[in-house]
Amino acid sequence: MLKFIMMLSSLILFFNFYIVEWWMVQVLLFLMFFLFFINMGMSLENNFLGYMMGLDNLSYGMVLLSMWICSLMLMGSGSIYYSNMHKNLFLIMLLIMILFLLLTFSSMSMIYFYLFFEASLIPTVFMIFGWGYQPERLEAGLYLLFYTLLASLPLLIGMLKIYSESYSLLFIFMSNIEIIDVIMYVVMILAFLVKMPMFMLHLWLPKAHVEAPVAGSMILAGVLLKLGGYGLLRIMGLIMKKGVEFNYAIISISLVGGVMVSLVCLRQVDLKSLIAYSSVAHMSIVLGGMFTLTIWGFQGSYTLMLAHGLCSSGLFYLANVIYERLGSRSLMINKGLMSFMPSMTMFWFLLSSSNMAAPPSLNLMGEICLLNSVVSWSFMSMVLLMNLSFFSAAYSLYLYSSTQHGKMYSGLYSCSSGSLRDYLVLILHWLPLNLMILSGDCWLIWF
Repeated sequence: MLKFIMMLSSLILFFNFYIVEWWMVQVLLFLMFFLFFINMGMSLENNFLGYMMGLDNLSYGMVLLSMWICSLMLMGSGSIYYSNMHKNLFLIMLLIMILFLLLTFSSMSMIYFYLFFEASLIPTVFMIFGWGYQPERLEAGLYLLFYTLLASLPLLIGMLKIYSESYSLLFIFMSNIEIIDVIMYVVMILAFLVKMPMFMLHLWLPKAHVEAPVAGSMILAGVLLKLGGYGLLRIMGLIMKKGVEFNYAIISISLVGGVMVSLVCLRQVDLKSLIAYSSVAHMSIVLGGMFTLTIWGFQGSYTLMLAHGLCSSGLFYLANVIYERLGSRSLMINKGLMSFMPSMTMFWFLLSSSNMAAPPSLNLMGEICLLNSVVSWSFMSMVLLMNLSFFSAAYSLYLYSSTQHGKMYSGLYSCSSGSLRDYLVLILHWLPLNLMILSGDCWLIWF
């Protein structure tokens, strides 16, 4: 693991001397992804051990997702490069973010995990402040900052209490510890519930997404929401005993909240806002499945997190393609795009269908596992799950049909086919999302 961290660190260092070019960083990031992919074999033991770093199957998928989304995010930020909008500073922010994400997912100590978990927030806020679109980005950045920091401080105190009792914060030595205090149970999961985000703690997400640049939206949807799920999967062993008593509250809020957020999606007129709320709906079923404490739930939540990372990131990129050409994200103006951008319609269809968990996407496999786990927990939840699945299809179809069909806005007078870069980014989102189901066992055996 150290060689990849050193590679990123040296890239950041060379940037201070302006030795590295934009295209070089892009090529090196893809090279790093493939080197990592080849080096790390799928095994249930910890690999790459050293300096409190290590990888198991749970970390492996998340590190791959981080590297892939960050590489595509750089490729998709061509407008920053062409307009020369502080592009070197943007690249440094991106590289720092990848470094923090790698360190977060490969940390074997809980205190390391906490530090890098919080540190990944800094480049995100800078991206929203520096390259966001509207003046409201300051409010959105502060929302993100204070929601996350306020919920994370209790987690730090909880970790220190665990250390005072067990004298270790290594994940592998924490399997024998059981939290039996209700306050500790809330303290340990609150930061991760905000990061997911859980319904009622999700108000920062639509604001941050709408105001962020395309790179910010892609990394937020693709990787940063997964930090919460990854953290919960890591500490689930600690809260298992108390979770049997209190998890029903979180499952109930998540499932009811998921249905309510799906209804909110159907009333959105902003493209980015609709995709952001659909992320909350998807994360609600992930939370519901995870807190049932079943193997199906753990495996399905991990699979759906990976699938959602690729699918949601691709949809945000599509929204940005339209925004760059039309100057608006309003569904009132973005109509009849099948006539304006005929070749992009296929990608709208492919990613919208993946968003509603149509086969053969990885979303389908994740949702089947989660439906199994939640129904086995309580048969009554079938009603909420039916609504959740139905409205998921409804808002995905609403997103597709309202943008591609209808009468074109009279201010549009030409057709635009999209650039080669756009197609490449979208294909590299869609292909892994639909090919990963062929080796679905890899995403289920980590447990």
